[in-house]
Amino acid sequence: MKQVVQNYNTGELRVEEVPAPVCRSNGVVVRAAYSLVSAGTERMKVQQARMSLMQKARARPDKVKQVMQSVKQAGLRETYNKVRERLDSLTPLGYSLAGVVEEVGSDIDAFAVGDRVACAGEGIACHAEFVSVPRNLCVPVPDGVDLKDAAFATVGAIAMNGVRQANVTLGDSVLVVGLGLVGLLGVQLLKAAGCRVIGVDLDPHKMDLARQCGADAALARNDPGLEDALKQLTDGHGVDVAYIAASSKSTDPMKLAGQQVRDRGTVVIVGMVPIDADWQTYYGKEISVRMSRSYGPGRYDRSYEQKGVDYPVGYVRWTEGRNLAAFLHLVAAGSVAPGRLEPEVFAIARAPEAYQQLRDAPGKHAAGLLFAYPADAATTRRIDVPEASARNHATTERIGIGLIGAGNFATGTLIPALKQVPHARLRAICSAGGLSAQSAVKRHGFEYAASDYHELLEDDSIHAVLIATRHDTHAQFAADAMRAGKDVFVEKPLALTDAQLEDVVAVQAGTGRILMPDFNRRFSPLSVEVRNFFRDRSSPVEVVCRVNAGEIKSDSWYQDADEGGWRIVSEGCHFVDLISFLCGSRPVKVFAEMIGGSVAGRQNDNCSVTLKMEDGSLGVLIYVANGSARFEKERIEVFGRQCTATIENFQRARLYSSTAGSRQVRSRGKGHAQAVAAFVDAVQHGRATPIPVRESATTTAACLAIGASLVTGMPKAVELAGRAPEGTPT
Repeated sequence: MKQVVQNYNTGELRVEEVPAPVCRSNGVVVRAAYSLVSAGTERMKVQQARMSLMQKARARPDKVKQVMQSVKQAGLRETYNKVRERLDSLTPLGYSLAGVVEEVGSDIDAFAVGDRVACAGEGIACHAEFVSVPRNLCVPVPDGVDLKDAAFATVGAIAMNGVRQANVTLGDSVLVVGLGLVGLLGVQLLKAAGCRVIGVDLDPHKMDLARQCGADAALARNDPGLEDALKQLTDGHGVDVAYIAASSKSTDPMKLAGQQVRDRGTVVIVGMVPIDADWQTYYGKEISVRMSRSYGPGRYDRSYEQKGVDYPVGYVRWTEGRNLAAFLHLVAAGSVAPGRLEPEVFAIARAPEAYQQLRDAPGKHAAGLLFAYPADAATTRRIDVPEASARNHATTERIGIGLIGAGNFATGTLIPALKQVPHARLRAICSAGGLSAQSAVKRHGFEYAASDYHELLEDDSIHAVLIATRHDTHAQFAADAMRAGKDVFVEKPLALTDAQLEDVVAVQAGTGRILMPDFNRRFSPLSVEVRNFFRDRSSPVEVVCRVNAGEIKSDSWYQDADEGGWRIVSEGCHFVDLISFLCGSRPVKVFAEMIGGSVAGRQNDNCSVTLKMEDGSLGVLIYVANGSARFEKERIEVFGRQCTATIENFQRARLYSSTAGSRQVRSRGKGHAQAVAAFVDAVQHGRATPIPVRESATTTAACLAIGASLVTGMPKAVELAGRAPEGTPT
């Protein structure tokens, strides 16, 4: 399918052939008819992408700070790879479209194939021939509404949410500051609500459009008679509401709103403006200032937007989905007419030309423009790169690699590691949305991109599959790949539940395929050095892992119990495995406790874990998210047989012996490259799984037991019944 993409590094914008997205169980795939280009929002994004690297850095000092911190913790090379990948990746544009349902997810009963719908969401309702849309971001288009008009629904909902925040009543006078797309739709909505509407802008063309949209008056901001005209229009009282729809770095919109709103009036901020008001003016009038967040309640809530969990109408009357539907009902009734904005329609193939016009003549399409899509586009879910296939045709002795998942870890860590392995053939990469896989194909030389992972499983030239998707999919994808005859390298964790773990281990036992989680730290040269240092011991050791993990925002999928799992399961597993590796023994009992002693309300990332090992050794994992980012991230200490060893942030190891003195070993890297190389080598030569399946299963079982201990506050035995019994092929 065709999709509009931009390279954030160079600013290049083009129409790319991309695999069509797959249909998720809680959503639909929509064949686009029209998508809306929001002149203000998208022009800003395009301009940012065309900035120099220094200009980008000045615009986002928060990102520069993150990069510098990453250099300190991970080193220059790893940080450089991550930044380069992020900058060079293709990004989607667009967030509002209308079309026809092409496929329906298994959990959806509100839509059927052929339904006309409007869709919303940045990175979801993008400029593409097909889009995959979650349930709550898709609404039916009423009969009689042109899909051209329905494509305005998202921006219409943004304008509507601002009107709701204004809490206007019949007869209120409203000053709309900024007559761009949102402002002009706001004019129509305010007129439909029975308000007297006055628009203000610097652009005469926008002022004319405002009058066509029903504004009672449209005034020039730079007109010396503006203040007198507003007094006359409001009988000297001032407007009841100032509705700021402008996007500007100037403080003038806030200044104008404060000057022209009446005593105890309201200022609603819908656009992007500095909130820098004159205290005396706003205090003297006791002005109420209200923010309008996008298109309504539900925005930025993962449960609502991604999982389709709606809010009860008795508690939240107007969600973003209900605002989308309400806007379309007003269009159907003739109360709002997006066609009055006179949007020009471009075929999707002409997208670069359209954006060039936005850049060169911003006033021409101030109220937006539309992309039109062919009705006969095919839902192709695989895009081949003939030149890459031809280049690799003579390398049939190499191990064909299929990578499922094309996120930051896959592209910034796994792919660079694979490129260092001489016998690895980068055959295919897959992502559910298609674009990130296509982006990786272009940068790294894969032979094709896919959106459906079954394409990789059915490819006989792929011998091994690397899985780097979200955590809740790991066990299923690994099991499916092994059933298809593929060896599997799966990014941690191996499973999120007991049932998932038992299933994936049972499949491995039945197929005999290699199953290796990415417990990379055991492959670090420093970890190997420390283990060898204690090789000849005859008594137990104590291992202490202190992880200054850093905070992850509560709205991240990592913190979602269903997708990310407990953080101690999804990330702490690295250190449970490392403790097992350094001890040379497996955990048999765990006890874990959180800071504050409670898990109520949300996940708590700060905890301490004690692991009793089978040989009598003891492991302690201190995992915290509330420490300073300036402090080192990981420190490992091992004690035993009158010796001590430390690993400091996987940059340096110190080895202390009571009899032989001390020495220091330096080496950067947490073992990612070595782990990937060991896996490919095992696949190529038919060797045993680099990490025995029993060890991987025990580590995962221990992490699940830690999760149970955190909830109950009681020690928990590491149960192995049904998991990798003795004699399981490894």
